[in-house]
Amino acid sequence: MKYLVVGLGNLGPDYAHTRHNIGFDILDALAGVSNISFNDKRYGFVCEMKYRARTYWLLKPSTFVNLSGNAVRYWLKKLKLPVENLMVVVDDIALPFGTLRLRAKGGDAGHNGLAHINTILGSSGYARLRFGIGNDFYSGQQVDYVLSGWTEEQEKQLPERMEMAGEIIKSFGVIGLQRTMNLFNNK
Repeated sequence: MKYLVVGLGNLGPDYAHTRHNIGFDILDALAGVSNISFNDKRYGFVCEMKYRARTYWLLKPSTFVNLSGNAVRYWLKKLKLPVENLMVVVDDIALPFGTLRLRAKGGDAGHNGLAHINTILGSSGYARLRFGIGNDFYSGQQVDYVLSGWTEEQEKQLPERMEMAGEIIKSFGVIGLQRTMNLFNNK
């Protein structure tokens, strides 16, 4: 069984370790504990992770968040995977910091990366792991907020929350989407 796990984020030092790049950071953490590293490939940085007789292709698109659908479409086709074997890891301002929500499908909730993926794939029927970044910003300050770094308190909690996200990703392939949602969505 093969899966494509896409962490959304933007390349470059201006975006590194910002709230909007949590998808990249989660995949980096998962690759790190799996002792694998990313390679620069077409449309992004990719690595192959093996876990319990499953293969997870981890992808950090190089297309910037708002054009992520191009990378997702290319890698689904290259790996010959159905959209049901796709998981997208994304930041979510509607969830409190550190909250993890796995969904089987859905709208983009105002997230430009998800909107582009939905448009390019012509489907929203793929798993998405939403990482809550909170919404502690004033009206009109959303862009500045999502592109800023974490608070000191959040920095302390990030490793544990990212580890939990890694467990969710692995569980998605091993026990399936529905059972993984039942197991993790209330933690």
